[in-house]
Amino acid sequence: MADITHPPMEQLQDLEYCIDSNPPWAETILLAFQNYILMLGTNVMIPSLIVPAMGGDNGDKARVIQTLLFVAGLNTLLQALFGTRLPAVVGGSFAYVIPIAYIVGDSSLQRISDSHERFLHTMRAIQGALIVASSIQIILGYSQVWGLLSRFFSPLGMAPVVGLVGLGLFQRGFPVLGECVEIGLPMLILIIGLSQYLKHVRPFRDLPIFERFPVLICVTIVWIYSVILTASGAYRNKPMKTQISCRTDRANLITTAPWFKFPYPLQWGPPTFSAGHSFAMMAAVLVSMVESTGAYKAASRLAIATPPPAYVLSRGIGWQGIGVLLNGLFGTSTGATVAVENVGLLGLTRVGSRRVVQISAGFMIFFSTLGKFGAVFASIPIPIFAAIYCVLFGLVASVGLSFLQFTNMNSMRNLMITGLSLFLGLSIPQFFNEYWNPARRGLVHTNAEWWRW
Repeated sequence: MADITHPPMEQLQDLEYCIDSNPPWAETILLAFQNYILMLGTNVMIPSLIVPAMGGDNGDKARVIQTLLFVAGLNTLLQALFGTRLPAVVGGSFAYVIPIAYIVGDSSLQRISDSHERFLHTMRAIQGALIVASSIQIILGYSQVWGLLSRFFSPLGMAPVVGLVGLGLFQRGFPVLGECVEIGLPMLILIIGLSQYLKHVRPFRDLPIFERFPVLICVTIVWIYSVILTASGAYRNKPMKTQISCRTDRANLITTAPWFKFPYPLQWGPPTFSAGHSFAMMAAVLVSMVESTGAYKAASRLAIATPPPAYVLSRGIGWQGIGVLLNGLFGTSTGATVAVENVGLLGLTRVGSRRVVQISAGFMIFFSTLGKFGAVFASIPIPIFAAIYCVLFGLVASVGLSFLQFTNMNSMRNLMITGLSLFLGLSIPQFFNEYWNPARRGLVHTNAEWWRW
């Protein structure tokens, strides 16, 4: 049998800066700003989908985005300082979109004729559901129950879990990129070219700028290109959906965002509580916990950190539960989870420094209070972010599959577990996506007003 030239290794060996080593300050600040730019995509996309359905206008959307970024900065700091202490950004989660859509479609809320009043009442209902649901995560985390469960996360179990953290977000990749392919496709080609084929080119002394700052460079180039297309009238007579996806002036964030606004708890009014809303939100919390656990495992591997033991994972889930509580108190319209795209960025830039993530949290808080400045960056067309997601979500998925090197893949049982887990992990969410829509009104139907699914 030939010698194995690439033996299994628990930690990756080709990162420039690991979790406890820090780049020079100038490079650290640029890397932190790159993390901030990257997490804008999800944190702008979620309110842009939810707020109009709630009855909110562009001003409400801008204010919700500011609040979500502010709370994301707080949650990232709490996680980096007291939680798992991994270089993981905590932001908004798409796992909460389905139960929030259920709350938005509640008949008692839909009967409110005034759009702004319906927005406020819907936001208060979402806040109440998040506050109640966060208790599950806090209890499972700080009671160490989640840590006990995580002891069963063997490499065979973690491979599909971490892999699905990346693969499960495939709908946020090329389908969104395709909404404005003339912007998204150049972005995809450019970021692959710079990060993989020009990474050894160093025009400035010993700093590999194309490998270290591919997101900043590519976003700047393609953003200018999209501004030129918008200014030249390329989308003047295009359908509204194309204009929203492609134009740089259709988000209406800059004009509606205030110059200065400091988010505060209960800014939308007192939360309202409903058992049905809370149970729906608890399901999203459980999904988010599994997703975050996989993201923590991927972040520890990419940052050359010791795999987080059970008590660290449990502590991180507990602090994330506090983060969901903050989301409910401030009114962000969604819950909190680890930003998968920022985990992938650790591997793309070969920098796993904790300090970079801590400073990026400062950017989130700073730009969320200065509304106009933050809105400028938040107006980047979404297909640009979708192109980045194609690379980074795929990178996280491959990190998950790399755990298979520690298992015996000649075993039919292991092959069965891996294949079934990956297939059902993609197939089951599709089943629920078909049922959780207004036309079919959920999977379970009862006559009880307080328990209507």
